[in-house]
Amino acid sequence: MAGAVVVGAGPGLGIAVARRFARAEVPVALIARSARVVELAGSLEREGLKALPLRADSTDVSSLRAALDAAVAAHGVPEVLVYNAAIIQQDRPGELDAERHQQAWSVNVLGALQSAAHIAPAMARRGHGTILLTGGMPRPDARYASLSLGKAGIRALTHLLDEEYGPAGVHVATVTVDCHMVAGTDSDPDLVAEHYWTLHRQARGAWQREIVHVGSTPV
Repeated sequence: MAGAVVVGAGPGLGIAVARRFARAEVPVALIARSARVVELAGSLEREGLKALPLRADSTDVSSLRAALDAAVAAHGVPEVLVYNAAIIQQDRPGELDAERHQQAWSVNVLGALQSAAHIAPAMARRGHGTILLTGGMPRPDARYASLSLGKAGIRALTHLLDEEYGPAGVHVATVTVDCHMVAGTDSDPDLVAEHYWTLHRQARGAWQREIVHVGSTPV
């Protein structure tokens, strides 16, 4: 059975999304740059769920492609690709130098483009698949300059990928998180993760391009 690949599988939303797909008996591969990805996979296994941990830096094209290829080798061309990697930091306009802005853009946007470009053609040849990007900052915020720019890039990238691969049957969409995620609240990562499953399960004639999760815990 083809599976789900979560790029940027951290301890919050990333693992929640992986858990949601694994609960539906979809084979899951977790990709993250930290060795902690092994611990996260272990935590799912302790819940009776299976996940393949893979290490890669989303800004390193070679290692990212190698991890995606390993996921394909294990589970086949994925039914769903989730890009959840991001640099979330407070920085006001002019505070970051060019190098740090480029680093944030590389993680927040270019990694998503590289991941999709590596997997989407095979999905298109097969005639179906889902690519889901984690969005945010629906309103630019001067306290989060690099993140606001990055999430605007994700919104544009969603449109571009939909234009490129949508006609071939690939559903491209964004889950826009308009809150600070806090467990046990209406901003719980598990609640947000449900949107990814909803988008993946939508019939082609009912595709949405974006779901916005608004919680009571402000950014």
